[in-house]
Parts: sequence; C-alpha cells; structure tokens
Amino acid sequence: MELWIILGVIIALALFLITLYNRLVALRQNRKNAFADIDVQLKQRFDLVPSLVETVKGYAGHEKEIFEKVTQMRAKVKEAGSEGERLQAETGLGQALINLNAVAENYPDLKADQNFQQLMAELSDIENKIAAARRFFNNATSEFNTAIQQFPANLIAGNFGFKTEEFFEVDEDQREALEKAPNVKFGT
Repeated sequence: MELWIILGVIIALALFLITLYNRLVALRQNRKNAFADIDVQLKQRFDLVPSLVETVKGYAGHEKEIFEKVTQMRAKVKEAGSEGERLQAETGLGQALINLNAVAENYPDLKADQNFQQLMAELSDIENKIAAARRFFNNATSEFNTAIQQFPANLIAGNFGFKTEEFFEVDEDQREALEKAPNVKFGT
C-alpha cells in the first residue's frame, strides 16, 4: 500500500512539473509571437524610411545631419544581432523619424506634396500599429516574467533555461517627442 502512495505522489509531482513546464513554454511562445507582430510593423516602417528621406531631401537637402541620423539608425536596425539590440535600434530609428518630421514642418511646400502626405499617412498608420503591438508584446513579456518568478515555477525555470526577458520600452526623450508630436493633417 505504501508503494502505491509513493508511486502516486511521484506521478502527481511529475504531472505538476510537466504542466508547469508546458505553461512556461506557452508563455515564452506567446511572447515570441507578440514580437513577430511587432517585427512585421517595424519592417514596414524600415522599408518606408528611404522613400520618406528621399522625399524630404528634395525640399530640405541642406538638412544633411538629420538624413545621416535616419540612415545611421536604419543601418543599426539592420545590423542588430540580438532582440535587445534590435529593440534599442528601433527606438533610435523612431526618434530619428520624429526629428525628420519636425524638419518637414518647416517646409510648407513639402507638407503640401502629395507623395509626402501619403508617406506620412502610411508612417502614422504604421506607428499606431507598432504602439498597439508594443503594448501586446510588453503584456506578454510581463506575463512571462511574472510566471517564471512566481513560486513554484521559479524553482525550475532557471534549470530549464527560462530567464527574465526585456520589454520594448520607449526612452524618455522619445516618449516626450511622441506626446508633443504634431498632428498630421492634410487637405484644406
């Protein structure tokens, strides 16, 4: 009879560990899927940047420093090795695009250009989608990080390679710029 009790406890413990492990795997996969959603939007923004830069260059060619910064940040995104580096580079690219938009505000002819209006509308749409995807990603990251830090998962998480993951954060300068960013209005 004792053997059956011991065997039952071992089986119950094994089932508990398997369930816990599978939950952590599911949460990690949910986070990866959330990053993939962000990645799609970031790639669209990445592909839009050269067209936007060329359009602005036609009107504001002497703003060389701004164009170089956008190009430099775009290159950093492409060269990023890890997820953390990529997120940091994307934040820098977002800030550079905000600066590019600020330059465009000084050129009424540029703001009236149909191609520029279309590019800015696309960029605005993409930025909104990135913000939504970032919220979903950060929520998935928070849920994952919480799960691996809670008892009893914290006892096994490290042994199976689960570690705290980074959030996709906007730095303070970019947050302020986004809050102060001018509304893009076309027409009239």
